[in-house]
Amino acid sequence: MAESAPAPFTLADDGVDPTRVPKRTLHTGARIPAVGLGTFGSDRFSGEDIAKAVLGAASVGYRHIDCAAVYGNERLIGESFRTILESGLIRREEMWITSKLWNDKHAEADVVPACEKSLADLGLEYLDLYLVHWPFPNYHAPGCDVASRAPGAKPYIHEHYMKTWRQMEKLVDMGLVRHIGTSNMTIPKLRLVLRDARIRPACNEMELHPHFQQPGLFGFVADHGIVPIGFCPIGSPTRPDRDKTEADTVDIQDPVIVRIAERLGVHPAVVCVKWAVQRGQVPIPFSVYRNEYLSNLRCTVTEPLPDEEMQAIAGIDRNCRLIKGQVFLWKDGQTWEDLWDPTGEITPP
Repeated sequence: MAESAPAPFTLADDGVDPTRVPKRTLHTGARIPAVGLGTFGSDRFSGEDIAKAVLGAASVGYRHIDCAAVYGNERLIGESFRTILESGLIRREEMWITSKLWNDKHAEADVVPACEKSLADLGLEYLDLYLVHWPFPNYHAPGCDVASRAPGAKPYIHEHYMKTWRQMEKLVDMGLVRHIGTSNMTIPKLRLVLRDARIRPACNEMELHPHFQQPGLFGFVADHGIVPIGFCPIGSPTRPDRDKTEADTVDIQDPVIVRIAERLGVHPAVVCVKWAVQRGQVPIPFSVYRNEYLSNLRCTVTEPLPDEEMQAIAGIDRNCRLIKGQVFLWKDGQTWEDLWDPTGEITPP
């Protein structure tokens, strides 16, 4: 018996009008939707699950999708984009699509081909935003243990990073990418990039949630006209097990978050997303479940949290970094804190 054809793409009757979703203005004047759908499914979901969620998210009003080559699902997501765009219901210019350069593609000869590969997989002629995923050129195998170290692993070396950045700038010149940005950076690293860049970063993607608010870095990027994009906005309960430690706290169990959720009649995760948008960052929540990603979008167009609740959430910061990056360490005897320049200076080789 032949398989039935997939259902045509349609816009959901219960979705959110995407024109009502807040946007952030970049230094170029472009506007990025203030919430996006993440596509890193860790080790819990298949590429097919995530590609289906992209279709569903677009149907209910999402226009911002955050992708990356290392997630291993861009080809499948590209099929979803093709279905969406061929429907004629959403134009390419209405979408904001981000991808990222993985660590093993930092060499000057690899940057442009890596971007071209993502474009081919995603079925797109250009990306709205292309990020350097991590500032370290250290590769690790998918699913590796937290103690894994790449042979020949290197620290952040600014001269090397700028060679990569020059190729990122070339992608803009070529018309393959509209904006370029950074990810998993620190203030001292960003200071140097801002000093030396010809095309400055439009966005910095960073871990941001109520228990890890990064006020210093958040303020720095905002003061320099860089839009902060926040991953793990609800604390990433489905992150890989290797990234979990006993000291981690759980945002959606915090009494302040729970109390606000009870007042609103929503899941605590929705409060985390709502707070993030209202604070001024661009959260990238991940879910393959329709009720969850729809709730995350709906909260952006409802009545804002009052000042006293925003202040209460500001007071629960635990400085609890969940994605610590241990696999990117480059020599024995280091701790994960060394990746994040705890002294305010770039950690030396």
